[in-house]
Amino acid sequence: MKICSLALLTLLLAAPWTGSQGMSLRTSHAMCCHKGMFIRREIPASKIKSYQNTPSLCSRKAVILKLEKGTVCVNPEVSWFQKYLKEKKLINTSM
Repeated sequence: MKICSLALLTLLLAAPWTGSQGMSLRTSHAMCCHKGMFIRREIPASKIKSYQNTPSLCSRKAVILKLEKGTVCVNPEVSWFQKYLKEKKLINTSM
């Protein structure tokens, strides 16, 4: 009887931990950009609300742009995005 109680207690204590670990794995995977998700056209700076680099564990290096109407993935090497970053840095350093 004591063994069953101990096993049940162990399972109850382990359940919240495994749930939170699974969530973090799903979250990091969801932040990756796949081939079909990339946008090629230039996006006006006024439409970009924020941006975030994808984690290093993703297979493709990308930046996720949060726009007024959703999110898109872009290649961080494209010239228009590099120009956007330089302009944003100039604005932030001049304040």
